[in-house]
Amino acid sequence: MTIFEQILEKIKTYDTIIIHRHMRPDPDALGSQVGLKEVIKHNFPQKKVLATGFNEPTLTWITTMDEVADSDFEGSLVIVTDTANTPRIDDSRYTRGDFLIKIDHHPNDDVYGDIVHVDTAASSASEIVTDFALTTGLELSNEAARLLYNGIVGDTGRFLYPATTSKTMAIASKLREYDFDFSSMARQMDSFSFKIAKLQGFVFDNLEVDESGAARVILTQENMKKYEVTDAETSAIVGTPGKIDIVESWAIFVEQPDGHYRVRLRSKTAVINDIAKRHDGGGHPLASGANSYSLEENDQIYQEIKDLLK
Repeated sequence: MTIFEQILEKIKTYDTIIIHRHMRPDPDALGSQVGLKEVIKHNFPQKKVLATGFNEPTLTWITTMDEVADSDFEGSLVIVTDTANTPRIDDSRYTRGDFLIKIDHHPNDDVYGDIVHVDTAASSASEIVTDFALTTGLELSNEAARLLYNGIVGDTGRFLYPATTSKTMAIASKLREYDFDFSSMARQMDSFSFKIAKLQGFVFDNLEVDESGAARVILTQENMKKYEVTDAETSAIVGTPGKIDIVESWAIFVEQPDGHYRVRLRSKTAVINDIAKRHDGGGHPLASGANSYSLEENDQIYQEIKDLLK
């Protein structure tokens, strides 16, 4: 029995299924989570299928979460999508179910779950969920296709990132056969608010670029208040330094209310997730996250990026 067949058998077994994803969700987290929910609901309408977690205000145009009671977890199947490690799972009640499945595309450094399916060759968790549905013969609804397509587009940077494969394109092509407003989704994905435009200007004005191609910028709490942006909204500028031709790898340091820094690491070719792992983080080879607990550690991370490129 294949891993997809094992997952399908568990879905068939349980009457209540609760689906989680990671904190601070992006389009792939929401697309894979609620896309899977819609696939299950469409094929097994008698089942109770719920998506749990925080409603990220900037992404409610994609989907919103369900109200999930403690009692819903009793005897339930819990599935976690797009989440590499347990501390990042949104809604800590994921342990209260009867059986746990992990579906992810990040490096499997934190192995959790009774069934674990991690495909690091996949562009996104949404690609995996779509592959699961197509491979096992489950029908897709228009809404499931919309959500999963959103997730793939989000995590591939509109098919620009190296993780985009021929399989990714084939799966995306299949999803485009369904009836959803592709143009509206594309416009929404490509647009940003005026305050984010101003924040991008700040990044360009304050970006430090080394001769090696390493770059960094620090966003303080004061900066964020000035531009009236939240920590989640700063994700909109994570790709900004990479648009500069001489920039190869970069770090964006976002100061948190307690004084430590959330670090977003990105790279065009050099593998940077080992740097993230050394600083309380991890992720993909070219897209990772870490944490820094001082200005000195910020400097250390930046130096490690420079050393890597040299």
